[in-house]
Order: sequence, then structure tokens, then C-alpha cells
Amino acid sequence: MNHLPNSIEARDAAVHMHPYTDARALQQNGPTVMAKGEGVHVWDTNGKQYIEAMAGLWSVGIGFSEPRLVEAAAKQMAELPYYHTFAMRSHTPAIELAEKLIGMAPKLENPMSKVFFTNSGSEANDTVVKMIWYRANAMGQPQRKKIISRIKGYHGITIASGSMTGLPANHGSFDLPLPGFLHTGSPHHWREAADGESEEDFSKRRAQELEEMILAEGPDTIAAFIGEPVMGAGGVIVPPKGYWAEIQKVLKKYDILLIADEVINGLGRTGNMWGSETCEMQPDIMVSSKQLSSSYLPISAIMLNDKVFEPIADESNRIGTFGHGFTGGGHPVAAAVALENLKIIEERDLLGNVREVGPYMQEKLGALTAHPLVGEKRGIGLIAALELVTDKQAKTALEKPGALGARVGAAVFEAGLICRNMGDALAFCPPMIITKPQIDELVGKVEGALDQVAGELGL
Repeated sequence: MNHLPNSIEARDAAVHMHPYTDARALQQNGPTVMAKGEGVHVWDTNGKQYIEAMAGLWSVGIGFSEPRLVEAAAKQMAELPYYHTFAMRSHTPAIELAEKLIGMAPKLENPMSKVFFTNSGSEANDTVVKMIWYRANAMGQPQRKKIISRIKGYHGITIASGSMTGLPANHGSFDLPLPGFLHTGSPHHWREAADGESEEDFSKRRAQELEEMILAEGPDTIAAFIGEPVMGAGGVIVPPKGYWAEIQKVLKKYDILLIADEVINGLGRTGNMWGSETCEMQPDIMVSSKQLSSSYLPISAIMLNDKVFEPIADESNRIGTFGHGFTGGGHPVAAAVALENLKIIEERDLLGNVREVGPYMQEKLGALTAHPLVGEKRGIGLIAALELVTDKQAKTALEKPGALGARVGAAVFEAGLICRNMGDALAFCPPMIITKPQIDELVGKVEGALDQVAGELGL
């Protein structure tokens, strides 16, 4: 840290409390302050260049400093800088974005029919919980309020969405999860399968465990099941063969709604427009954010089918309103930017780039499983993770969980590459515009960092 009293780092540490941060460590060491971004790169205030291999926070799909998004924001700011959508008001950007999303939605047995706008994935998932509770009351099922998510799932950090998240750091000292939020096992075959258990058998066991939980709680008390098609922040966990087919059989049997959290997966990341398509899911509700605007401005969208919408609409008519919403929900500038962002994804065929460059990234990272510190490579499209170990047979790392991930993550960062260490997994989620030569550079920096730490550990 630059300890000069007027340095930007010292100023930040003096006044700014950061999310997902050790507050005392920040006060002591200060932050890395980013100054600019372009394409797949960002630069800090000292002029150091990094490959942003996390696309910010899984989110800058079309890359940094795209002029068309800047222009879309400025144009809308000049015309209608703000308006809300409360009480039968609307504006053109929200209408056009809703139309666009419904048109882009997967072809489902019960198709998406309505869009509700919020400002973040956490707000969206929190809203979904309220919608489901509201719907249950509308249907004369006041007991049907419980929601099942999964260990290692990530659905946000507000009180309800944080309760659905299945990670210890999001629960500890927060008194979460709230009652009525249940967690079934994660789909991580490599880590959690029994010896010799095939992917198909593991998937069937996870579905059986889910059914046992539903029966123990009472099927008429379970409202919904929420899941990311491919888990993101829990370690980039790709579901094993048959997983979603088996899970959906159980949900259908007990008429339990399926919520697809597409906040990370959606809009191209897995090689299809939606992770639900990649994983052959039939959701009743889909939640999108992050790549919706490439995170140039905060916006999120909930898509729902008529099975969900119609009882809510009836109840709002009975009461006189659906008493929920956000001042900035569907903000016209954010909506205009999101609409332009979606046009760019389509016009530049970024799905095509993911389908070409994604397998190349998976192959190159997969080759690193020969390294003494890598136990598993997992991923699909342009999202991947390396599980770090010091003992491949035992699948264990250093004595303190996460210590190896932090150490390799720091070495990668020093080499000019931004990834994310989540426990002892290193995650990669670069902008969807990345090229094969840039993938080569990315993997080279990771390999160098792995070699450095292996040498320090004497491996």
C-alpha cells in the first residue's frame, strides 16, 4: 500500500468499507485501485495492466469501454434520465427490453411471459421469494412457503437471497439462513461421489436425497427449488450426467416450482443463450443480471411463466396492488444500455465466439491437471475452475482451507491476471470477446504462478 496520507489507497482505506473484504486487512494494506479498462484488460492507478479473467464479477460480457454502451447511456440520459414503473407508469426502454428478453427466452413447455425489473441479482432473487409467498397465499396454500436450494449454491446476499445461498461465509455471524430455507447436497461429483459411483448414479442419489427432504418436510410445504444451471461462486460446478433430469422428475412429482438462477450463466456464458438450455432445464422463473448490461449499469430481470404470474395477478387485483418494487427498478438508462448490450451480443455473434474459444480454454486449462497442485479442471463454455490440491489422491490442500487458493491467487494477480480464488478453487470467467492468443497468455500466467507456489512448497 502507498502509505502517503493523500494517496488514493490511503484515502480509500480511511473512509470506504468494502464488500467481501477483511476490513482490518484493508486498513493495513489498502486496496488495488483500478483506473481504466478496455477490451479484456484493466489497468490500476500505477499503470499495471491485467487480463480481467473474471470479467469483473462474472459480468462484463462484451468487454470494457464499449463505445456503443456509452452512447446508449448518454442518449437516454438526455431524453429521459429517470422514470419509474410504479402504479401503471412505464417508459420505452423498459418495454423494449422486456419484449427483447421474452423473445430471447428458451423455448419451454410453459414459456416465459412476463418480466419484472430489479437492480441486482440479490434483489431479483429476494423478489422471487416474495412473489412465491404471495402466490402461495393467492392460491389458498399459506403453508407452502419453504424454498430448497443447494449447498455451495450462490443466490445473493440480501436476507432472503443470502438464506438461499449455501456458503458458510454468507451465513456465519449474519444469523442466516432464515427458517424455511433448506439446503440439499451440491452436484459436485469429483468431491462428493462415493468410491466408484458413476455420474448417473450420483445424480440419482442427489435426486433421492432431495425427495427424502421433501417428504420429511411435507410436500405441501415446499414452494420452490432454486438452482444455478452451472454453479458459479460455489466453485464453477458443472452438473454431472443426468443431474437436472433427475432433479426435475422429483420437482414435477410434487408440483414444486423451479427457479433457474441465470445471473452468471445467462446470455451466452455456457455456449447457449441460457444455462437452462445447456442443462435442459424447464424453469418456471428465470433470473438474469450481470451480463444483461455487461454490468455497465445495475439492472436485473425476473422472467416468469403464466403458472407463476396468473395467481399473483389475481391477488394484486383482489388487494389493489402488488406491493413490491424498487425506485430504480427498470431504470430507463440501465434498460437502454442493457438493450444495446443484447444487440451487440447478437450482432457480433459472441455465442459463436464462446463456442469456439470456450472449448479451447477448457482444453488448455485441462492440461494443467498434470501439474502437482491441480486436482481437477471443471467448466463449460467460457467459465471454468481449477481445484488446487497438495495431495491428489486424498484431494486435500494445505491444512487451512482456502490457504492454497489464496496463495496461488496472489501469485496469479502479481503476474498480471485477475481470477478469483474461492476456497481452494481458482475461477475463470473472461469477457466473451476473448481470443485464443489471449487464452494462451492467461493459461501461461496461471501455469507460472502454479510453478512458483509449487517451488515454494517443495513440490
